[in-house]
Amino acid sequence: MRDHELRRSVVGEMHLRRWPQVMVPSRIVQWVAIVPEADRAAEFSAISAHSNHQRTNPAHRAGLLSPGVHLVWERHSEGSSLALFAKDGADLTEALAWAQTLPLQVLRATTIRIVADDAAAEAMLPEFELSRDELVSCRIGDRIRIWSDFRIKPDGFGHLAIAANGAEPGDLTRQLQRLQELGNYRNRALLGLPVARGAWPRLDKAEERLAALASRVADSAADDDELMSELSALSLELMAVSTAICFRMDATEAYAPLVEERLEQLDCRPIPGYASLIDFTQRRFLPAANTCRATTRRARELSVRAAELSSLLRARIEARIEGQNAQLLHSMERSASLQLRLQQLVEGLSVVALSYYLLGLANYLFKGAEHIWPGFDAAMVLTVLVVPTLLGVWWIVRVIKHRVLGEDVG
Repeated sequence: MRDHELRRSVVGEMHLRRWPQVMVPSRIVQWVAIVPEADRAAEFSAISAHSNHQRTNPAHRAGLLSPGVHLVWERHSEGSSLALFAKDGADLTEALAWAQTLPLQVLRATTIRIVADDAAAEAMLPEFELSRDELVSCRIGDRIRIWSDFRIKPDGFGHLAIAANGAEPGDLTRQLQRLQELGNYRNRALLGLPVARGAWPRLDKAEERLAALASRVADSAADDDELMSELSALSLELMAVSTAICFRMDATEAYAPLVEERLEQLDCRPIPGYASLIDFTQRRFLPAANTCRATTRRARELSVRAAELSSLLRARIEARIEGQNAQLLHSMERSASLQLRLQQLVEGLSVVALSYYLLGLANYLFKGAEHIWPGFDAAMVLTVLVVPTLLGVWWIVRVIKHRVLGEDVG
């Protein structure tokens, strides 16, 4: 028996994205970043120098960065995430300085402080300088409580305070990872919002042009070639818009369900006097995700309407061409009929002319015969030969036509 070539990769996927067990108290610093393709090799080299090389999956690395500070790094399709886990009292200065040297375009940076209970968390809240008007605080499950305003502070990080309140280390780790994944997926999904907003004015103009073209198509006097040219240009414009927004809209469509899934898994429970994580997420994220969906749907519908209008215009052009072809065929048929009649007339005149020519030659012959045979009446003989000559010439013409044109002479 042999292993399938993808067996270990598939099984390994089920064990990725797992954080080391979180201690209480401790501190977590995480970056979610976009990494340019040209910088991926440099980033991977820097991470590998401080991580465990025994892992077979190159998309995941973990290791000890400095005493009491562990790192977990993971590569994603759009970038990567790096998390530092520091025990209580561990010095993060060297680790943070090293992280600053990585070629990352930071999309989200978070500092999480985990303490034992609510009292300890509230005692350190003044250090975070959280905005009371935007403060989000709720329980995750039965025990864990969070505090944050999800604002970027002067140090470039968002700050979260977490009170474990006796939660099991395994449960605490899983919930914290879900909480971070919620924010990470949310930010990645929201990358589509500026793209959608930028595309909306272009779609407005395209819709106006499409409405104007529809009115002109309804006008039978409008020039078809000009209309088709403008419709083709509009279809290309809509294709360009769809191509430009496709990746980001599809990414938002993929991330949005993950945000909703993580929010449900966290089992958030509101605390009186504070906004909950559900309120914070649904108030802004859902409208943004709906805007992206509406942009994708609108671009698709406009493309379909443009294609339908092009089909209608082509149908009108084809109907006009068919009408012109019918008129041309009728004209050709009439012309052929006239040509046939003219041919028959010319044929009749030709028979008469040839007969007259032959009888004229015969007349010269018969006039000479009168001098040889005094009793020979040339006029009488010519009179008798008129009808046979006409019939003979007519028959000869018919035979020639039969041989040349393949017509029936019968």
